[in-house]
Amino acid sequence: MNPPLVDVEAPLGTFLASGVLSLGDQLGPLLWQLPPNLGFHPDRLAAFFDLLPRTTSAASAYAAAHHDASKLKEPADTATPVDRPMQHVLEVRHPSFRTPEFCELLRAHGIGMVVADSAGTWPMFDEVTSDVAYVRLHGDTELYASGYSPAALDRWADRVRAWDTDGLDVFVYFDNDAKVHAPSDAMALQERLGIGPVGNDLHAQTHRAPADRSPRHSSDR
Repeated sequence: MNPPLVDVEAPLGTFLASGVLSLGDQLGPLLWQLPPNLGFHPDRLAAFFDLLPRTTSAASAYAAAHHDASKLKEPADTATPVDRPMQHVLEVRHPSFRTPEFCELLRAHGIGMVVADSAGTWPMFDEVTSDVAYVRLHGDTELYASGYSPAALDRWADRVRAWDTDGLDVFVYFDNDAKVHAPSDAMALQERLGIGPVGNDLHAQTHRAPADRSPRHSSDR
C-alpha cells in the first residue's frame, strides 16, 4: 500500500469524474481531510497541492485524463456546465501541523485552512491562509454528539462576522448530528447572523459526511 498522499493522480481524477463538477455554480470549496495519524509531510503536501485544479475546466480535463472507471459506480461524468474558479481547503488533525511552515505552505498554494472544533479531540487550527474561512463544528463538548450552547454560538457568530468583514468567503458546517443537534444549531447561528435558510455572503449549513469521501463533504467525518 502506498503511503498517504502518494500516487493520488487516479483517485483525484476518479473523484472529479464522479459527477461533482455537474454542480456548476453551486460547487463550493472542495474539502480535503487528513486522518489523525498522518503528520506533517511538506513535500507530499506540496506535490498534492500542485495537482489540484484551480478551475472547473481544468478539473474537467484532469478527470477525463486520469479517472479510473473501475472505481466508479456510474459512468464517468467529467463535464462541467460552467468555467469558474475552484477553491480548496484542508482539514488536519495531527499536532505536527502546528508549525509556521504549514501555514506558509497553504498560503503559497492558495489552500484554505479548515477551522475544526472537535470538542478537544484534535488540535484546532485557525490561521487564515486563503480567501476562504471554512468552519466544521463537530460538537461543543462531545464529539459529533453535543449541541452548542448559546454562549458558544455567540462566539462563533462573532468570528463569522469578523471573517466576513475581512472579505472572506465564509462557510460553516455543523457535524454534531449524532443526536440531531446540527439543524437546530445551524438555524440558531443563522438567527444570530441575521440570515435566512439560504445565506447571501454567509453560508450556515448542516452537513452529514459520506463515510469515505474527502472533497466537499468530507471523509470520515
